[in-house]
Amino acid sequence: MNLEKQLTHAQLLELKRWNTPSVYNGWEQVTKHKINSEGFNIEPTTDYMPHMGPMIGYAITVIIEPGNAEHPKNNPNAWAQYREYVASVPGPKIAVVQDLDKPFLYGAGWGEVNSNIHRALGCVGAIIDGAIRDIDEMNNVGFKALARGVCVGHAYATPVRWNCEVEVFGRKINPGQLIHADKHGFLVIPDEDQEHLLEATRFMDSNECRTLIPAARNAWGKPTSEVLETINKAAEEFGDNVKNKFNKKGEW
Repeated sequence: MNLEKQLTHAQLLELKRWNTPSVYNGWEQVTKHKINSEGFNIEPTTDYMPHMGPMIGYAITVIIEPGNAEHPKNNPNAWAQYREYVASVPGPKIAVVQDLDKPFLYGAGWGEVNSNIHRALGCVGAIIDGAIRDIDEMNNVGFKALARGVCVGHAYATPVRWNCEVEVFGRKINPGQLIHADKHGFLVIPDEDQEHLLEATRFMDSNECRTLIPAARNAWGKPTSEVLETINKAAEEFGDNVKNKFNKKGEW
């Protein structure tokens, strides 16, 4: 984790007030990455706690394989060692979990117990390309989870590797990367894009609220020709505002 790149707690709190698509709208203005195939999940995921709203934090990573009975035998202390790693990283943190059993759900590594433990260690939630269980109990803890599905048992869910690159929902994630997630999915923000992310998100949200949205609402019930004229004018203003703010992608 690059501590020099970390945003302040106040900046993280403000970013948490927007949904993930709104943060994406800001991110696409400041990044040099591909905005159609990089940054966010490209496979569907389910937010099992949408009522909790968005979460934001820095990735801690772990790989599990609940269907393999050899892992607990190979390293009986894996959970304790993994927890030492989690505890060593400053928060807020999001556990990002790759399940090697994909596409099968042989067991859930995250449920009531692991949610309580990770909450105590500074994690706000998890992104799990596998199964969770104990959904009501996870809600009671206030631990948010995006996952591929649910499962009754935990099987042989044991950390196999951690603090390493993982791939979840078609997206590669490295330890320490900033993540914003909600019911729409998740956005992984490269280190170099963090500095201007909040300002860009603020601007893009305000730009929508000052141009396209009020123009469309004020046009309700009017003749079609007038509706189109009003919206097209607002769209032009919206685009001009973006060009004037971000005169060259990724540069300010």
